[in-house]
Amino acid sequence: MSNVIQQRLDELELALPDPPEPAGAYVPTVVADGIIVTAGMLPLDDGQLLARGRLGAEIDLETGVQCARQCALNALAAICLELGNLDRIQRILRVEGFVASTPDFLDQAAVMNGASHLLVDVFGDVGVHTRFAVGAVSLPLNAPVELAIWAKI
Repeated sequence: MSNVIQQRLDELELALPDPPEPAGAYVPTVVADGIIVTAGMLPLDDGQLLARGRLGAEIDLETGVQCARQCALNALAAICLELGNLDRIQRILRVEGFVASTPDFLDQAAVMNGASHLLVDVFGDVGVHTRFAVGAVSLPLNAPVELAIWAKI
């Protein structure tokens, strides 16, 4: 990892985890025409989900926010593995977020702010991105959050 982003991660007291292994027939990242896209990332930390369940039921908002942050860190770890360092990122383009939630839970955007704020904290203006945050009935492994990142390199 190059100095600028690594220094910023150090300042924020953040460490990239080991990138999660694919759990199916897919690859963690694809690079095409100057864009890198990650697969859906779950809130895994050392191979274990930070939480299981749905927002509005078993999971509270703050836990959901922390899960979104962990998903973003996992996505950055996968990007770093593919690119060799995160300084190659010219712009975070899009975050696609899914939040497992009950029908009456309406704060999916607040959950995904955990990932969005992390990206801006790490990359500054380069981290400002478009995003969607939608509710889902369920996610793989009963995870509360899943996200993918698109970035220009």
